[in-house]
Parts: sequence; structure tokens; C-alpha cells
Amino acid sequence: MKEPLRILLAEDSPSDAELVQFEIGTAYEPVIRRVEDAETMAQALHGESWDIVISDYYMPGFGALAALRLVRGGGYDLPFIIVSGNMGEDLAVEAMRAGADDYVMKRNLSRLVPAIERELRDAAARRAAQRAEQQLIEQSALLKAIVNHFPGVVFQVMSDRTGHYTFSHVSEGSIELLELPPARLESDPDAFFQLLQKPDSVNLQVHMKRSGDTLSPVNWEGRVRAAESGMIKWVNIRLRPRRIASGRLVWEGFMANITMSKEHEIELLASRKRQSELSSHLENAKEQERARIARELHDDVGGNLTAIKIDVLWLAERVSGADPKVQARLAALEALVDQTAASITRIGQDLRPGILDLGLVAAIEWQARDFANRTGVSADVRCECEGLDIDNNTATALFSILRETLTNIAKHAKATRVRIELETTDEDVELTVTDNGQGIVAADRLKPTSFGLRGMEERAAQLGGIVNVAVARPSGTCISVRVPHRSTAEYEGAHGA
Repeated sequence: MKEPLRILLAEDSPSDAELVQFEIGTAYEPVIRRVEDAETMAQALHGESWDIVISDYYMPGFGALAALRLVRGGGYDLPFIIVSGNMGEDLAVEAMRAGADDYVMKRNLSRLVPAIERELRDAAARRAAQRAEQQLIEQSALLKAIVNHFPGVVFQVMSDRTGHYTFSHVSEGSIELLELPPARLESDPDAFFQLLQKPDSVNLQVHMKRSGDTLSPVNWEGRVRAAESGMIKWVNIRLRPRRIASGRLVWEGFMANITMSKEHEIELLASRKRQSELSSHLENAKEQERARIARELHDDVGGNLTAIKIDVLWLAERVSGADPKVQARLAALEALVDQTAASITRIGQDLRPGILDLGLVAAIEWQARDFANRTGVSADVRCECEGLDIDNNTATALFSILRETLTNIAKHAKATRVRIELETTDEDVELTVTDNGQGIVAADRLKPTSFGLRGMEERAAQLGGIVNVAVARPSGTCISVRVPHRSTAEYEGAHGA
């Protein structure tokens, strides 16, 4: 089937119109409306849709140039071909300048179909280009609207070989965030860097330099002073670099106002610091109170028990020949005094082992022996820190963490061997406890009742240290605690002792 072709034909000769229809019919299925004057043609253009306009050059009171003015003046994007019997070259040039697409002589109508095909292709390509241009305009308008409504500044910045930065595009958000119009930043990029606090300006340029060298993204936070109000704002700048054909570096990204979230973050960090300081103070007060109670139990209650036992022994000597019931009662009283003294000693050791006064290494070795005796689990100790001198607060915290770790091993690990290591450098002290038990899984650490590990982490954090829990090889768990190394003199100097 031939393709239909709707043709508006301006022709006053019916016979010539038939010739045109016949010639076009060889390639298309023509649907032709013939008009002879401007009014009829205007109505046809307005009331119907057409694929092409063909016009005779000479008609009484009408002609190709008048028809061409109706088509082009009306904004109709239609191919326009002139068919003439005796049009000269000068007239053809005039018609082409006026907007005609081609002309064909009636004595050579064989050119008409190729001319129509060519002009239809050109018209289709022209309309496609117009649609693409319109889509581009609409997309550009949409992108501009999105960018301008973005809560921040979208921008493109370029760098030359000297490291100088220029803004090739800045969105309208700069007016609200920086209180500078885009045109100012595009013409004077230094205006932006002048808004930055000096340390932040240097830091941002260091980040930009590193990003340019490695083509890595920029994620930077800093402070700017608004140009008009002078208000200090926190901003987050995120950029991605790329190198363009000229070799220059280009970054695209955005700048967002994070003042509120940053102030909340600073407030939260300050609150956490205060909480940590309070927790540390309470822990120190608790340790001091434990030490005081242990000392009172040892010196006061322990002394009284010793005096009572001496009196009991004195009475026993005096009633050696007395009633056996009296002697049995005195023997029971002596045993009770011994049991109470043992309990006092055990409670005092639980509160604060007196052996800590002999140093952390001695306390660790004593704790390991006690653990092995109580549980039957072998405990090896390696302390590569001869002459260790650390402050009492750090030593007490590390010993408490060791004791809690060994308690957990005894309760949960089902281990047969434990290795305890203590190492020190000029900067850090590290305590590592490794067992060969069944190991700890992540779910165990997340249990709501897992206070032991949280307590260790909190005590280490109060000293500026960290706790690391890892799976040991081939089995078991490895817990390491690393805290800053402070000597007794440094601690006492910092606390005015």
C-alpha cells in the first residue's frame, strides 16, 4: 500500500492539478485539496492538517509568493514547493529567499516526487530537532527549578594549573546561605574563601588539593561568616572531581547548611564529655570508698577480731580443767572468730586487693593464681613491662577490667586455658586476655543484660582508651584494653596532688 499524502495545492488550472496528482500518485496515495485564492487557502490551513503545500507561481490575483506568506506568516511548518511553467531563475531565487523549499518546472514533473520525499525528510528532521530543543528547554527549566529550590548551594568550581579556583556556576541558594548573589561569586571566587574562618579556609583548600591529586570526592565541614549579617554558619561541602578535555579540573557538588545539626552534635559531644567526667568521678569516688571500707575492715574490725581471739585463747587457758561444755563453747567461739576474720579478708580483697599497693604486675599475677585455684583453669601471665610506673587510677581500672574478664570466662567460656599479657610503651599500656573457650558472638555483645563488656568499655573510655573484643584462633575470645600511659607523677601533677 502506498503511503497517504495530504497536499494543499494552490493551482487555478484543473488540468495542471491532474498532472500533479498523477505524478505524485506514482509514489503516494495523494489526498489533494485545490485552492485558487488567499481566503480559501487561509481557511484550509486553519481548518485541516497537511503534509505539504504545492503552489503554482502564476495565478490571477494570487500566486506562490502570496501563498508562501500565508504559510510562513501563519507559523505553519510545512514543506513548500513551487511548480511553474515558465519561472525564471531570478524569480526562483526570490522565492527561495522568501522561504520556499524547492521549485519544479511543469515540463519536468519527474523531479516532483524526489523533491517531495526530500522535503518531507527535512521537515521530519526539523520537527524532531524542534521537539528535542523544546525537551531540552523544558528539562533545563526543570533542572534550574530543582537546583534553585535545593536547600543549599549547587555549584561547579574549576581549577587552573596555578591552583586558582573559579566558579563556573552557582545556584540562587547562595543568596540565602552566604548572602552573596551567584554573579558575585562567579566574578570574584575569592569572595567565598574570604567568608571562611581562616583555619577552615586553609583546610578546605588542602582537601581540594588532595581531591585533585587523587580524583577522590570531597566531604568537608567548616564555618562561614554570612556576608551581610555576619552570622557564623556551619556548612557541609560535597564535591566530585573530573578532568575535562582541556586538562582542567572541575568539581560539581553542593553546599548545605548544617548549623542546627552541628550545634546539636557539639552539644551532644559536650554532654557526653560531662557524663564521662561525672562517671569517672563517681568511679574514682567508688574506688576510694572501697579502699576506705577495705582499710577499715582490715584495721578496725580485723584488729578487734584479733583482740577477741586473744581473749578467747586466754580464757581457754584459764578454764582448761573446767566443764567440757565451757571448753567446747570456747573452741566454737575461736573457730567463729577465725571464720569471721577470713570473711573480712575475703571481703576486703573483693573491695580492693591490698596487693595493688605492690603494683599492677604483682596484682595481675596474684589474680591469675587465685583464678586458677578457684576454677581449675590454667592461667599464664606474661608482663613485659619491667619497672612499670602507672598512676593508681589506671592500675585500678585495668585490674577491675581483668577481674571482670576472668569472671566472664569462668561463667561462660568453658575454657581450659587463659593467657594474660601486659605490655607498655611510652604512649600506651595494653592488657590482653585470651582464652581457648567457645568464643563470643556479636549477638552476645548486643544483649540488653551484657553490662560486663559495657562496663569495661566505659572504664577504658574514661581513661581515653578502647576495648577490642575479637575471636581468637583457633578458638576462644581475645579481649584487649589499650589506655594512655600516665606515670604516677604525671597523674598527681594533673590533679594537683
